[in-house]
Amino acid sequence: MDSNSPFEKRPALESFDHDEAPGAAEVVESLGAEIEARFAPRDETPLAILARDGTGALLGGLDGASHWRWLYLRRLWVAPAQRGRGLGGRLLEEAEASARARGCVGVYIDTFDASAAAFYERRGFARVGAIADFPPGHERIFLSKPLAAG
Repeated sequence: MDSNSPFEKRPALESFDHDEAPGAAEVVESLGAEIEARFAPRDETPLAILARDGTGALLGGLDGASHWRWLYLRRLWVAPAQRGRGLGGRLLEEAEASARARGCVGVYIDTFDASAAAFYERRGFARVGAIADFPPGHERIFLSKPLAAG
């Protein structure tokens, strides 16, 4: 039957508002296989760096993953009482050292906070894009930083 035929049966669509939707894992697996075939394996390795005080209380940290020779920093957080004391910079330096040790050529991150973007820019990151009004009234800012060897 012609694909433009009005008599062709259209696929049924289902919508779910949770992650455990039937078939969701299959979508992830199928897309992952296609991406790997086109762009090479992700070779994804998680990374977490935490800062604690002498009592074990969390003062800050970051998490992310390296893939395709880039480190993606998903989240970086520093306790409000620790901000402005250099901890965020130390966390970034450690992440960059880890990225170099993994053979990464760069680091990328995104933020909704203009002051956080300025923090990253002071440390060598450059804005590479933004989405306006995401979240409403703000913008999502994307930044990257190439890593020099050593």
